[in-house]
Amino acid sequence: MTAQLLDGKATAATIKAELTERVAALAARGVRPGLGTLLVGDDPGSRWYVEGKHRDCAEVGIASIREDLPADATQEDIEAAVRRLNEDPECTGFIVQLPLPRGIDTNRVLELVDPDKDADGLHPTNLGRLVLRVNEPVTSPLPCTPRGIVDLLLRHDVDLHGADVVVVGRGVTVGRSIGLLLTRREINATVTLTHTGTEDLAEHTRNADVIVAAAGVPGIITADIVKPGAVVIDVGVSRATDPETGKSRVVGDVDPGVLEIASWVSPNPGGVGPMTRAMLLTNVVDTAERLAG
Repeated sequence: MTAQLLDGKATAATIKAELTERVAALAARGVRPGLGTLLVGDDPGSRWYVEGKHRDCAEVGIASIREDLPADATQEDIEAAVRRLNEDPECTGFIVQLPLPRGIDTNRVLELVDPDKDADGLHPTNLGRLVLRVNEPVTSPLPCTPRGIVDLLLRHDVDLHGADVVVVGRGVTVGRSIGLLLTRREINATVTLTHTGTEDLAEHTRNADVIVAAAGVPGIITADIVKPGAVVIDVGVSRATDPETGKSRVVGDVDPGVLEIASWVSPNPGGVGPMTRAMLLTNVVDTAERLAG
């Protein structure tokens, strides 16, 4: 068996095409969604990430709103920028690019974000709404990476109803939040959350229909701990040095040998990453549509 690839790039391109049509429909009603970003400092990786988001906006017709602050910005400076984005009527949703400089109270900054403008879908209020709404529709922003994973699977006709899903990793971005989506009645999966402290990881993964690997540990998911025919989502991101070129490259949590065992595998990079960015745009457009009635 050779696994089929869950192509996040192609799927994200389809989603962007759909969003372009939705944004055009909003424009016909005099509404334009706007994505804001708050970037503090000049970290090359963070700047590259933010600029990529604004390129995505231009591609689908969403307005870009930027708050760029110097690395020596104070807590008060950063909180003032959050308030400006909260109050800006042109801003439908925004993100605070992390990490913030040392000495800044990150949790305080994030909790100041208006939950209705939380483009990442990770504000405590929005996660709390997701916890409470098991049956009824969720009308607040959803966490981007978990939403992207679920959408990637459903668009490839992977049946999650009643599936045994094992999540590896307990971070807020994926591990702690994806179960909230997967166990909603409309999806109806059974979710086990494991992590690097789990004593016998293989005991859980060998019985899983779907594995979501989000531990940030290179190669933690190997072929011998995957059930034949399972679906494996590679989310974790680490960097390793290529022994031939000496250059740093991105590596995931899934060992290449899994391709010979699984039925579907998401590549890393090229799988979940593009879906996360597409879901950020989707949250912004969803919010604009709700505001427009």
